[in-house]
Amino acid sequence: MRIHREGRASLLILGIPLFICLGLAITSGAVLWIALSIWFGGFFVFVLQFFRNPDRTIAHPDENAMFSPADGKVVAIEEVTDPEILTDKRIQVSIFMSPTDVHANRVPISGMIKYFKYHTGKYLVAWHPKSSTENERTTFVLSTKHGDILIRQIAGAVARRIMSYPKVGVSVQQGDELGFIKFGSRCDIFFPIHAHISVKIGDHVKGNIDIIARFDD
Repeated sequence: MRIHREGRASLLILGIPLFICLGLAITSGAVLWIALSIWFGGFFVFVLQFFRNPDRTIAHPDENAMFSPADGKVVAIEEVTDPEILTDKRIQVSIFMSPTDVHANRVPISGMIKYFKYHTGKYLVAWHPKSSTENERTTFVLSTKHGDILIRQIAGAVARRIMSYPKVGVSVQQGDELGFIKFGSRCDIFFPIHAHISVKIGDHVKGNIDIIARFDD
């Protein structure tokens, strides 16, 4: 299993008490240390799978397709107007990432990063409608041949740290790393109104694998 670099410190910190408890359980045989070893071991496995980073290389890049930027469940599809920077009517698709989903975020379509902003905020549950505008979040605007696309990483009630990698002015390729959100979160994508959405509410999608929208040539 390949582990994302964002998880190395967390796993190291968690591994120290696990190995101490295991050592004491082996040498003393005390029930307390055995119980703590089991608890820390189970939690270590949970955190380990959370930070997994499977190889998601896009076999056939498609400049007219928008791949999912995240693993998770589609919880909203609606026409909206986002007040932050793109004021025209948009189609919003929201993907909720549970703690058991892969939390690496990917660039869904090639383009150039023309805007980025980090917002402090609350920690409402990520499926709450107001989490998009009130939670801790980051906003990217990606300039593409099909128009500007806004991607928002949103921290949830458990997630308290958002990592975002590309910088403004940098050209990115479909499938590149976009960022990482720790422990349960949400990703909102705001498409131009002419995009053809390929998913429906309730679908479970995977980053760099499932196409969530298409554009005309």
